[in-house]
Amino acid sequence: MKKMTINEETTLLAALIKSGYSRTKVKQLLKYRAVSVDGLPAIRLDQMLAPGAEVTITSAKEGTTRFPPCPGIDIVYEDDDILVIDKPPRLLTIASETEKTKTAYHMLTACISERTDGKDRVFIVHRLDQGTSGLLVFAKNETAKHRLQTSWQDARKKYRAIVEGVPQKSSDTISSYLCESKIHRVYSVKEDNGEGKYAETKYEVVQTEGAYALLEVTLLTGRKNQIRVHLADRGHPVVGDKKYGASTDPIKRLALQSYFLAFNHPTSGEPMEFTLDMPGKFKTLLRKKSPAET
Repeated sequence: MKKMTINEETTLLAALIKSGYSRTKVKQLLKYRAVSVDGLPAIRLDQMLAPGAEVTITSAKEGTTRFPPCPGIDIVYEDDDILVIDKPPRLLTIASETEKTKTAYHMLTACISERTDGKDRVFIVHRLDQGTSGLLVFAKNETAKHRLQTSWQDARKKYRAIVEGVPQKSSDTISSYLCESKIHRVYSVKEDNGEGKYAETKYEVVQTEGAYALLEVTLLTGRKNQIRVHLADRGHPVVGDKKYGASTDPIKRLALQSYFLAFNHPTSGEPMEFTLDMPGKFKTLLRKKSPAET
């Protein structure tokens, strides 16, 4: 184990390179949660460090010993209070009427229970649709759960969505009231009928490729199926979303990813920020043709 105190404002990467680590080694240490700043595991190379910050570096092996991996789950970040995972598509967040065990919650609960001989468990903070992949947060104690859920409306959430067609407006905000039918299909109404919940979604076109467009979507409210319903309302359903009108499914999954999430840590209050790379299937669908192909 190695400890160092920061003397001037800098980034984590710069500080560790100055201390003798290569960029590759730093990335490896972060991957195995072997670097912490003021007691919290570091997750970003560009994390800013203030003078007086204490950085602790352990070996990759030591990093994984404290929080061993959970089979079948890609853990992006973990400490004593929270777990952040990259949920794969087609995996439920929690149990449904027809599926009780093939869920992120069940898998994590089993993993944490095995680690601690049944002493600990995980708690649900929020959900992602079954078809949506990406960042999903769980708490590891009831206090953290309560604090996160109480302030969750302040969390910043961004998604990548590939839609059918290209929106006329390069950016816009969509708003409506969302209701749910008896067959669990969500639909929009423009006026408040006493049954719907107000929903607001902001989007920006990032890239177009043939019959598809890549959007960056920001949730201003968090309702069930909100992004999918709002984009379908505009005539641009998410690729692969047959439930809400998509006619194509070229990558055999819902083309929706929760890729950015920012919130304050429930115990320390420190700002936490997580970002995921674009899924490979998204890149394949958006691949631009080279001159030789045109």
